[in-house]
Amino acid sequence: MSVETLHSEKTPETIEIKPLALTIGAEIGGADLSQTLSQQQRDEIWAAFVKWKMLVFRNQNLDKSSFVAVSKQFGLLSRGHNIHAVDEDFPEIYGVIKNRHKARQTGQPIFEPWTGWHTDLTPAINPPTGSILWGVNVPPYGGDTQWTDLGAAYRALSPTMREFVDGLRGVHTYLTYPGVRPNQDFLDRIARNQKTSEHPIVRVHPDSGERILFISPKFLREIVGLTPTESTALMAMLKTHAIRPEFTVRVKWEPNTAAMWDNRATAHLAPRDINDSDFPRELYRTTLVGKVPVGVDGRESVSLEGTPLLAA
Repeated sequence: MSVETLHSEKTPETIEIKPLALTIGAEIGGADLSQTLSQQQRDEIWAAFVKWKMLVFRNQNLDKSSFVAVSKQFGLLSRGHNIHAVDEDFPEIYGVIKNRHKARQTGQPIFEPWTGWHTDLTPAINPPTGSILWGVNVPPYGGDTQWTDLGAAYRALSPTMREFVDGLRGVHTYLTYPGVRPNQDFLDRIARNQKTSEHPIVRVHPDSGERILFISPKFLREIVGLTPTESTALMAMLKTHAIRPEFTVRVKWEPNTAAMWDNRATAHLAPRDINDSDFPRELYRTTLVGKVPVGVDGRESVSLEGTPLLAA
């Protein structure tokens, strides 16, 4: 596997970039996330973030305080989650912990090819720029996370389909999975914090200019202007297409691993296999405040319900 190294003529500091798949995913070496990064390192990491869409940092000696501190070096942080509970001492942190939803719901979801795949918090008018996930207690095997490149997914559509979806808009909202019965407390929490937004089906990436198939499978409810039959059929095709294996990368967690992904250009899948094991799994996420998406036609997203995600 080749390793890219970004050099600057001004200083000798560098990071190493080891690609993990053809268009998405890279391991980053030479950066200590427990320390304040230099401006050059931040610039290099951000350039890699935009190009590879998700980055992996191994052997990072972090605690909650340093995790929040390094996350803030890449932008403002929102509250960890507007629906789920967050850390009282560190409201910027959201715990991704095994069985965290178990007490809130009964039943099993009706599984479709895209079940579980999502882009973080797309019901908001300003979905996050990115998310950073830090593994604290990870299983020796199982519990991997997958990401898909929604830019590659867009490019793989036919020219006719690209022209069609370029002009479409979709409604994103918090939904429960068919077959799952949340308890009343959780339903009340969703009702109090519900957000619904209309986003372009194809957004223009603000840093790269790339066209992105912006369909968060978990949250995309309908396509505007189509009949329910047309909307359902097109969403099924696009959601299935977006997670084709050739667009994806799969990352194995190790202790002290951190992952950072571009929420403007990816969707990801939280694992379910770990729920059937005796292994614990404990990770923590920070979330970078995002901007309002813009479509190919220059139109911004529109809020239908709720308020924007704000800095914590």
